[in-house]
Amino acid sequence: MVGSLPPGTPQVTAVPPPRRPLEASDQVRRWYENELGWLTVPGNPPGLRLGLRFDVLDVPAEAGRAALRHLAPGSPVAVKGDRMRLLVAAGSAEELPGVLSWLQWGSLPLDLTVTGEGGVMRAPALPGSGATVGPGPGSRESAGGRPGTPQGVAVWLRPPEPGCEVEASLPTLSALGGGGGAPDLVRLLDTVATHCHRLRLRRVRRQPLAFS
Repeated sequence: MVGSLPPGTPQVTAVPPPRRPLEASDQVRRWYENELGWLTVPGNPPGLRLGLRFDVLDVPAEAGRAALRHLAPGSPVAVKGDRMRLLVAAGSAEELPGVLSWLQWGSLPLDLTVTGEGGVMRAPALPGSGATVGPGPGSRESAGGRPGTPQGVAVWLRPPEPGCEVEASLPTLSALGGGGGAPDLVRLLDTVATHCHRLRLRRVRRQPLAFS
């Protein structure tokens, strides 16, 4: 037969190419999806889809630290530079304007935002990756312990716990006046807004007077 090997010639088995090692972003994405069950989107670092299991309240770190007492011990909190990201119950983004108005903060400019359904938050570095954050109000994180971790990525001040339902620990509007275990979103927002306003007044006082 044309093309057949002569008798006694050893057969050559095709060797598959070596498996490509997982990139750092793939490892991060798998951890969030497999350990926490959070939906992600590709990226470096990957993104976390918001509005499904939680929303994210983004505030100055000083204001966020003042509000930590209103959070349950297992409520995840991330830090990036001088900003803090507090995970709150899904749907909080829609409630925020009404709650701030009810608390009489609605007419004042506040340095806080909340992102919910349709939004994406860049995933913080994995717990134990070598990224650290100091305890002081002016501390800045150092992300770079894990090879391939982008500089400037957020880190967990209070990391989420694998195998635990995060929803049970998040501040929610339904906790107002109730005796449940969920933290109260109203008290959290009032504290954050108060400190955001103080920070704004402090910045105004530092500005030089303009003379015509």
